[in-house]
Amino acid sequence: MSRAPEKPPRVWQRMLSGRRLDLLDPSPLDIEIEDIAHGLARVARWNGQTRGDHAFSVAQHSLIVERIVAASEPDPRWRLAALLHDGPEYVIGDMISPFKSVMGGDYKRVEKRLQAAIHMRFGLPGALAPAVEKLLKAADRVSAHHEAVLLAGFSSAEATALFGKAPDGLVDSQAFAPMATAEVGRAFLARFRDLDAAVGARAPVATALRAARS
Repeated sequence: MSRAPEKPPRVWQRMLSGRRLDLLDPSPLDIEIEDIAHGLARVARWNGQTRGDHAFSVAQHSLIVERIVAASEPDPRWRLAALLHDGPEYVIGDMISPFKSVMGGDYKRVEKRLQAAIHMRFGLPGALAPAVEKLLKAADRVSAHHEAVLLAGFSSAEATALFGKAPDGLVDSQAFAPMATAEVGRAFLARFRDLDAAVGARAPVATALRAARS
């Protein structure tokens, strides 16, 4: 007697918006900013091992990284990319760096596909230019350094060894006070809308500049 074929495993997640996002082949059409804001506001950095009455969320971290990038980058596209740099974590959670190393290539491939789909959904290149990637990673490490010292119990020397020295004055330490879930979700959405509007306003100017140069 032949056995019935095994049912393939489910690889999609249902979002509160009603979208079903395929993790292996994510479509930009199934990505909504409200789902991202909702999820990232509820994902804890440092596996929740931080000081304060609330978890320090990926949404709050993303707001700080965007603020750091904004100090040197006027183009709203790359500031929007900074806000969304951890966007895939609304689906796959925030894996700490040591565990990412253990997981290896499969995790990275899923993360990269999700990031590309998020970028395309909001009018950004699927893959960012190396200079932009470098800018975002540098800002990410500055935020991580401060989080490690202010929230996660690391000494300044330990944080510097792991993330490099953080420049003074880029962001006020009060920005790292963990925010309540609903509050940080609203703040993330508000910042997204400001940047998205700025990117949209910039598009006709960029088109005119390209036409003038041709």
